[in-house]
Amino acid sequence: MIARTGAPAPEFTTKAFHQGEVKTVSLADYRGKWVVLVFYPADFTFVCPCELASIAQRYDEFEALNTEVLAISIDTVYAHQAWHDAELAYMVERDGGIPYPMLSDLGGPIGMMYNVFDEVERVNLRGTFLIDPDGVVQAMQVLNADVGRSVDETLREIKAYQESRETGQVMPPDWEPGKKTLTPGADLIGKVHDVWKVGE
Repeated sequence: MIARTGAPAPEFTTKAFHQGEVKTVSLADYRGKWVVLVFYPADFTFVCPCELASIAQRYDEFEALNTEVLAISIDTVYAHQAWHDAELAYMVERDGGIPYPMLSDLGGPIGMMYNVFDEVERVNLRGTFLIDPDGVVQAMQVLNADVGRSVDETLREIKAYQESRETGQVMPPDWEPGKKTLTPGADLIGKVHDVWKVGE
């Protein structure tokens, strides 16, 4: 199974480094919560620590949205631990360093299921997958290794999909809580310009 939007997220079980311990983690453990699955190329690199620290710094915002973050690379859990203790813990202004699990995808089998594994470089690209409480992929983005992701945009997408799930409304571009939503239906066909303007 390959991940795609609107379909069940490929299930997996793997080892993770989390809060000083090595644990076994399954995607199914988080059913009933939103999950942001964050693939990154490798420990002890350059953009990756900036991304993981930026997410960690705003982890309370993810928690407030009933969302767990799972970071995953091809490194072992012991490499994760060494990297965390040597660098990441110093980049985060919170006790304990990175608050979310750091998963091991040794050899890339999980990255292959999510179509982010680079067969030439033997690492996972920067893939972000938003998975809803029913285990369905709602959003996915894959970036090449040189550019980091936007935490603001990830949080915005979570809020938008949660609002849509709760209300049945659809969200125009750049939607934020408090902005106008759209009610899909026959009455709106060819009439969007009457109810929504660019920049609103």
